[in-house]
Amino acid sequence: MVDIVRKTSPRKKLIRRIIYGLIALSVIVGTSVLLARLKPAAPEVDGGTVWRDTVKRGDMLVDVRGLGVLTPLDITWVPAVTDGRVEKRLVLPGMAVKADTVIMVLSNPATEQAAVDAQMQLKEAEAGYNSLKAQLDSQLLDQKATATQVQSDYEQAKLQADRDEQLAKMGLGSELTSSLSKSKADALATKTQIEKDRVVVLANSIKAQLAEAQAKVDQQQALYNLRHKQVEDLQVRAGIDGILQLLPVDVGQQVTAGTSLARVAQPTHLKAEIKIAETQAKDVHELQPATVDTHNGIIPGHVIRVDPSVVNGTRTVDVALDGPLPPGAVPDLSVDGTIELEHLRNVLYVGRPAFGQPDSTVTLFKVDQEGKGAVRVQVKLGHSSVNNIEILGGLEVGDVVILSDMSRWDGFDRIRLTS
Repeated sequence: MVDIVRKTSPRKKLIRRIIYGLIALSVIVGTSVLLARLKPAAPEVDGGTVWRDTVKRGDMLVDVRGLGVLTPLDITWVPAVTDGRVEKRLVLPGMAVKADTVIMVLSNPATEQAAVDAQMQLKEAEAGYNSLKAQLDSQLLDQKATATQVQSDYEQAKLQADRDEQLAKMGLGSELTSSLSKSKADALATKTQIEKDRVVVLANSIKAQLAEAQAKVDQQQALYNLRHKQVEDLQVRAGIDGILQLLPVDVGQQVTAGTSLARVAQPTHLKAEIKIAETQAKDVHELQPATVDTHNGIIPGHVIRVDPSVVNGTRTVDVALDGPLPPGAVPDLSVDGTIELEHLRNVLYVGRPAFGQPDSTVTLFKVDQEGKGAVRVQVKLGHSSVNNIEILGGLEVGDVVILSDMSRWDGFDRIRLTS
């Protein structure tokens, strides 16, 4: 038999190729869609490098922390009372001083000369007062002597008048002589009163003149005291018992009145000045309990002042120290301060995550029960403290979450934890 070769038409071949192409295209598209729908493989994270914590329920202390320094409660700035030139510095910063310790000597020839002039003017005023007093006392004595003499003359005239009156009554003397004697006695009586009045007037006048002279003496005395004190103030004294902290002027320097020459502080009366972040300081109030860590001991204290101004994003909180100072606690020592804001009862809380502000919602990785992986969950946060933060939603007691910075895996909802 002879085989007969069948011829396929070109049209059928074309149709077959189109069908095969459509099938291949469908397979490719389907595969692409399936691949696109597949989730990316969970990345591996070394479990030993992440920080985990377990959600707990109980009491939580809300506090804030800041850095600061110890500063004296009693600080005295010693000013220059008068202009002068620094001649000597007798005490150096860090040395203990008493209130009357001379820490510096100034010089001012004009001030010293003014004191000498004031002393001479005072002596002149005192000499003038004494001279005037002697002169007036002499006048008063003369007037008293005159009054005394007139008094004596009056008494003699009165005796004579009484005798002449008796003799006239007895017929042994004339009425005229008696009248004359009486008239003379009456005149002397009037003169005696006048002289006594003159003594009183002169005494009052002397008192007024001496008061005026004394006022001049007092004025010169006050001026001398001022000039003398200005000279004494050229020897600059500490003013209080304590430690000389600062001496900002050098020998030979010219200073004017009011210039701060030194700072003296009492080292045993200290407070802590703590810098608290502006966003946290809004909840800080007076009398709140606090602790101050000097790195050589912890001192209990309480808030006594919150500075209303903001500097570099922080506010200064003054904390009074209620306990004894540990060894080495000196002014300007760097310290850590913690202030207790509130005590929350029976709340959910966990360690504070690397990122997450109070009263906000964040995402954290919650570790599964096997500890082999973690899934991202939304967590609502409440109050925060230095180490813990309140959980308002998204987690339960016993849940383990990762608190480390996981920003590298922001594009993944799951991770695998390797040991």
